[in-house]
Amino acid sequence: MVTEIKLGLCNPPEPIYLFVNQGEVDGESYVWYKFNISQDKKIPVPERALTGYLSELRLTTKEFKEKDNLKLDTVVSADELYVVRTGIETNFAKSFLLAASSVQDFSKPLIIVATAGNENTVFCNLYDAASKTKIYREWSRDLNWATIIRDIQSLLGKTSNSIPEPPLTPPKLSVVPQSVHPQDLRVKNIRTLLDYPLDLVREWLQFQDVDRPSLLDISQINELIKTMCLAWAAGKCDHLNHAESLYQNLVVDAVVSGADELTAISVWMQQVQAVKTGAV
Repeated sequence: MVTEIKLGLCNPPEPIYLFVNQGEVDGESYVWYKFNISQDKKIPVPERALTGYLSELRLTTKEFKEKDNLKLDTVVSADELYVVRTGIETNFAKSFLLAASSVQDFSKPLIIVATAGNENTVFCNLYDAASKTKIYREWSRDLNWATIIRDIQSLLGKTSNSIPEPPLTPPKLSVVPQSVHPQDLRVKNIRTLLDYPLDLVREWLQFQDVDRPSLLDISQINELIKTMCLAWAAGKCDHLNHAESLYQNLVVDAVVSGADELTAISVWMQQVQAVKTGAV
């Protein structure tokens, strides 16, 4: 299908970021919003649903109140390119992932609905756009969210970094500058996922006579990441050798095969904890 290209003045081809939250601005209620940079204010989005094709699912680290937070970015292709951003631990993210895990064919359009809950919470309902049928999967306490994300990403295809970041996010959220070296950002994202102390990373780098990971060769960066991961595992399991063996299989080998590294480490963490509790 050939898409007609409209000539003339237009806005830059950048994604529209939607941030999930329940609130009120100027007497107008909303469950998600855009952010006006020039006016430094939230812009409520009156529509509660977004129809389009789910094209990418990715994890992004952002800073909030001087603390790193892991965000879930849901990229939707519609009349424009949209990115729905929410905290990975929010009810919206989990209810979306739960429903999306039941979808086997992402070549068909979906309707993502933001639904207000109690005490400022927001949930997500997912519908098949053609039949208007709600997509449902039963909730379970034993759900493995890292595996769910990985499975959805596998169906969507290998994730990429082709979607540009917005120039600014809402107040008190600072965006990592585009000039940040990819390896520095890689280490930061993984350190955040593991909740590994920043001071220990700095100390490790000092022993290498550098002040940032991008000044190391790739093998040294890989060793730093492995060091952080195994330090996390040391407090979670009785057999570190087994955790290291799992790391080789679930992280190193998986990344070589094209898996997203953050997702692979999340899966590994789940497996290490499962061994500790005797769940596997």
